[in-house]
Amino acid sequence: MKKSLFLLLIAAVSALGGLLFGYDTGVINGAQFYLTEYFHLSDALKGWVVGSALLGCFVGAIIAGPLSIKIGRKKSLIISAVFFTLSAYGSGLPELLPQTVSMLVVFRIIGGLGIGVASMNAPMYIAEIAPSNIRGRMVTYYQLAIVIGFFVVFLATYFIGSDLSVAENIEFGWRRMFWSELIPSILFLVLLFIVPKSPRWLALKGRDKDALEVLQKINGGDIATKEMANIKASLNEANDGVEVSYFSKAILGIIAIGTALSILQQFTGINAVLYYGADIFEKALGFGKEDVLLQQILLAFVNLVFTFVAMFTVDKFGRKPLLYIGSVGMVIGFLLLGITLQQQNVGMLSLIGVLVFIASFALSMGPVVWVLLSEMFPNKIRSVAMSVAVAAQWAANYVVSQSFPIVMGSETNNSAPWNGSLPYYIFIAFILIIVFVTYKFLPETKGKSLEEIEGFWKK
Repeated sequence: MKKSLFLLLIAAVSALGGLLFGYDTGVINGAQFYLTEYFHLSDALKGWVVGSALLGCFVGAIIAGPLSIKIGRKKSLIISAVFFTLSAYGSGLPELLPQTVSMLVVFRIIGGLGIGVASMNAPMYIAEIAPSNIRGRMVTYYQLAIVIGFFVVFLATYFIGSDLSVAENIEFGWRRMFWSELIPSILFLVLLFIVPKSPRWLALKGRDKDALEVLQKINGGDIATKEMANIKASLNEANDGVEVSYFSKAILGIIAIGTALSILQQFTGINAVLYYGADIFEKALGFGKEDVLLQQILLAFVNLVFTFVAMFTVDKFGRKPLLYIGSVGMVIGFLLLGITLQQQNVGMLSLIGVLVFIASFALSMGPVVWVLLSEMFPNKIRSVAMSVAVAAQWAANYVVSQSFPIVMGSETNNSAPWNGSLPYYIFIAFILIIVFVTYKFLPETKGKSLEEIEGFWKK
């Protein structure tokens, strides 16, 4: 029980980075209407304020790899917590201080840096700590935390906004929405000081005694000794006579597969649905503006429920079966939405399509990609490889979030035979590519140690 509680504490603390990922991404959606009025933003400037955090996310993911190698996973997460805290306070600077659009963008980019660093280090840290038989479930806590962050921030911004008049929200309500993030960010920062360093990072730095102590707390004596021997063998083999070359065919191949998987997660269209969910409901499904909160909460609730499903099945069924099941579900969901749009018969079937897509993503590509990225790379290259894959994911996120409204508003999409359905058929094509990549290139990693997974790439 003691070991289980220790592991749960580690997973919960590091997964708080995921909650802040979701919270920081979602808080701008609740605050953007009021701060747009406060600053009298044009559409272009509004898009820059809302999307500026993605720039920070991309840069944060790039620097996360070298940072993680130099100072470790734990200290990298502490830095991300500082970024989150600075961003939350600075984005809602008090009325007495000279808050400007430029200052707001700077603090949003700082928050993005926090997301970028945490999105690489948190799942990797959990994977390097967790026993192989429950590693999938523990890494899934990270995705669960992201989804909870989205859900909580929608509720928080609603309750903050509902207690104030529209004029009060425009004047200072949006500041309180940003400040509400201070609670989880400070909690994350404080709790990080009580979790251990990654045993695999300690071993990488030659601190074998410290690494063994952490493994013993998690696994007990005999298992810890065996796992430590496997870690050392992996690192020694990587160092046998040659430096690791990131441009070798084998290493490039592994990084390319992980990066492709990471990019494809975004090309499913998930963030188009989450970022522009209100527009989809209003324009495609005919819902009114007054139902925006209910629609967002409905999406977040379905996302949350099926992330729980993934958490309890990823170590039972395996990673690849969940990807196959989820891909089929995502295709069915978008087909329902696409066909009803084409036939101009939008209604309950369209709504079911959106929810089926969200549910299918939540039990497959959402959590499983984070699990695979955190465990598929060899010990020696894990930090750099995952940094590349996560940076590519943020770049793909930006491409989708910028191109989706353009495709949605195009003349081709809004005329026969598409009638507004074209983006969803494009997403279906990418989902089919996921099935191919999963079948052709991905190993099944269920129940295997990180060192056993490393051996797969040598076959």
